[in-house]
Amino acid sequence: MKKRWHLFIFLSLSALISQAQFTIKGKVFEADNKEAMPFVPLVIKGTNFIAQTDFDGNYTIKCNQLTDSIICTFVGYQRLARKIDKSLPEQIINFAMNNEGGTKLEEVIIKAGDNPAHRIVRNTVKNKTKTNKTNLKAYEYETYNKLEFDLNRIPKEMRDKKVFKPIAFVFDNVDSSNSAEKPSLPFFIVENLSQFYYKSNPARKKEVVIATKITGIENSSISQVLGDMYQNINVYENNILIFGKQLPSPLSENGLFYYKYYLEDSAFENNQYIYHIRFKPKRVQELSFTGNMWIADTTWGIKRLEMSLPKDANINFINSANIVQEYTYTDSTWMLSKDRLVIDFAPTKKAIGFYGRKTTSYKKIKLNQPKEEKFYEFGDKVIVNEDSIKRSDEFWAQNRHDSLTLREKKIFKMIDTIQSLPVYKTWVDIFTIFVSGYKDFNNFEIGPYSNLVSYNRVEGLRLRFGGRTSDMFSKWFELSGYVAYGILDEKWKYALGFRSFVTKKPTRQLVGMNYRSDYEILGQSTNGFSQDNVLASFFRTSPLTNLTRVDNVNAYYSREWFPGLLSVATLVGRRFTPVGTNKYYETKRDGAIGEKEDVTNTEARLNVRFAWKEKYVGDGFKRLSIGSRFPVLQVNYAKSLQNAFKGEYDYQKLVINVSDRIRITPILGYTDYIIEGGKIWGKVPYVLMELHGGNQTYLYDYMAFNMMRYYEFTSDQFVSAAVFHHFEGLFLNKVPLLRKLKWREVITCKAVIGSVNDKNRTTLIFPTTLNDLSKGPYVEASAGIENIFKVFRIDVFYRATYQFAEQSKNIGIRFGFQLAL
Repeated sequence: MKKRWHLFIFLSLSALISQAQFTIKGKVFEADNKEAMPFVPLVIKGTNFIAQTDFDGNYTIKCNQLTDSIICTFVGYQRLARKIDKSLPEQIINFAMNNEGGTKLEEVIIKAGDNPAHRIVRNTVKNKTKTNKTNLKAYEYETYNKLEFDLNRIPKEMRDKKVFKPIAFVFDNVDSSNSAEKPSLPFFIVENLSQFYYKSNPARKKEVVIATKITGIENSSISQVLGDMYQNINVYENNILIFGKQLPSPLSENGLFYYKYYLEDSAFENNQYIYHIRFKPKRVQELSFTGNMWIADTTWGIKRLEMSLPKDANINFINSANIVQEYTYTDSTWMLSKDRLVIDFAPTKKAIGFYGRKTTSYKKIKLNQPKEEKFYEFGDKVIVNEDSIKRSDEFWAQNRHDSLTLREKKIFKMIDTIQSLPVYKTWVDIFTIFVSGYKDFNNFEIGPYSNLVSYNRVEGLRLRFGGRTSDMFSKWFELSGYVAYGILDEKWKYALGFRSFVTKKPTRQLVGMNYRSDYEILGQSTNGFSQDNVLASFFRTSPLTNLTRVDNVNAYYSREWFPGLLSVATLVGRRFTPVGTNKYYETKRDGAIGEKEDVTNTEARLNVRFAWKEKYVGDGFKRLSIGSRFPVLQVNYAKSLQNAFKGEYDYQKLVINVSDRIRITPILGYTDYIIEGGKIWGKVPYVLMELHGGNQTYLYDYMAFNMMRYYEFTSDQFVSAAVFHHFEGLFLNKVPLLRKLKWREVITCKAVIGSVNDKNRTTLIFPTTLNDLSKGPYVEASAGIENIFKVFRIDVFYRATYQFAEQSKNIGIRFGFQLAL
């Protein structure tokens, strides 16, 4: 009996031991940039105990049996095994995955039958109308965004230098040896909580920003572009617009043309199969994605997605870009639940750059419960609640979707300290000067620096000093002005300006007045360098002698009716006085030709600009447009006021301009076009007609006829067209030796046709250099290469009509500077 009792105790203990629980948890991240890797499988060697990392790269395995190691494998990464300590019931094991020389699956060519991955992708594309949330009647949800920027790859020898000594504590607070963090300098972090609403038929969007917490920048308007309105990447669309580039979605209807698909695995979850599909570009260096997606077989919706830009993609300043999305099945539709975008910006792969991390989560999802039509208002609108930036720490603790990590808590404290240091302020000043051309001195900004010193044949050496008040002085009004002096002509030039907001919300209204007395180049495009720009001084094709002194005074009222629709009413008085070799001649009443001292004119103008769903960053005077996906229409009407303020002429002028960017297919690049037409009714001198914009510099001018001279052609009625096509490396990417340069091809063609009424030829006698377009249209074309060293472009132009007798003058070279991704 006693032996039996001992046996019972022994068997019971053995059963308990066999059921003992061991827990292994940890994180899987990339070795080079320390970014979390989601959806990565792990297995305890020699067992069936497996796990998969979550959205943030974390995993947990609970088991009752341990072996000597745990293994982590993922396509494209080296297989990695870590030792298990069998004496510990709970332990943490992290994996730093290396993608150099990693696991790669050999391509298998199936000659008989169809690629099973193609069948799955075709079914998913076929069911996009059911799974794409934009096809729902309506939806709404609460969205939480977190955005962070860190300066990275700061070499240790640089961190030890004197300039970094004041912020050495930042690097001391980041331990990169055992964590998923990498030494970096955080300079911006923001949290945003908003409620997003959408309805279809017609499509309307509305977003209400409930709370914003910003550290590292003083512009609270950044919260307007952090929400779902502007930042959503929808894989169900045929093309995805990211970084201003159009890339084909892996679920594009033409996906089989752009991608190779591979069926990696399948698993049975929640009564349905989940297929793991890997995809990669079909052609080298083409703008497309590489990655993995997990598709549910019954609903054919995306459950998980992770994709990135290929390392050889023809895109600048971005070492890597990773997109990770997780979906939840909600009322017959797969809705996005988590979204992460991680970007590594840098001039080169090893240079100092910065990380951008944006994480978004979605909660409180409601489907097919539309609001009343008036709720959405007209157009897409982002409303920022007045108290959004005043939320307490308690509010954030209760409403934040995910709690802040220890690292993020440190960042909020560190950034405030960093901003107070002189070295930080110096960096900000350098960046501001580079971008805006102005140096900030508290209440005032001095600049632009590109116009401080210049040279031309009329003024000789020209010196200029100017500036404007800053937002610190006032966020409601701005004063500006400058004075300039020519050493050769010994004359002063000057300008004064004032503008003020009337209202900022709900409509943006401004009033302003300007007075300017300075030299101008008539017959130059509106985009051309001013006559006192230092670059134009050095790169002119011929000396600048044909200048006009323009005394201009104007007063205006501007109103934005809704984002994208702007109207400006202006009263303008101008006096044109010829300078240098330029002279005005008119026919006197007795028929004799005499010199005219100046031309005086007064106009009332109404300008209307419409860009449907145009988006902006900022709400002050320096607001920046980030564009519209629709054509931009501009209508400019002017009526002269004869005898008012010495106005000499009676006429009306109407100019209509349409511009847009057309993206046909990702592989063919994109086309920009501008079409403009105008007409003048009445009798006017040539200085008030349309002087078609020429360019007498070696610098490329987007808006000008680059082979046309100043004062060469004029019209009182005209139609012009300009087409610019960017191939984005379509041809050069196919040449092995040139592929690494990442050059991109560009072609342009411009034309204008017009005429001059006979009565306008004698109002002011045309100079010998000025002509009309009675012989037909003026046409020029060019072919060039852009993205040379990532910042230059060179174009070869050909003047097809109105050619010069000397053929070499009909061909010209222009170069330009451009920073483009």
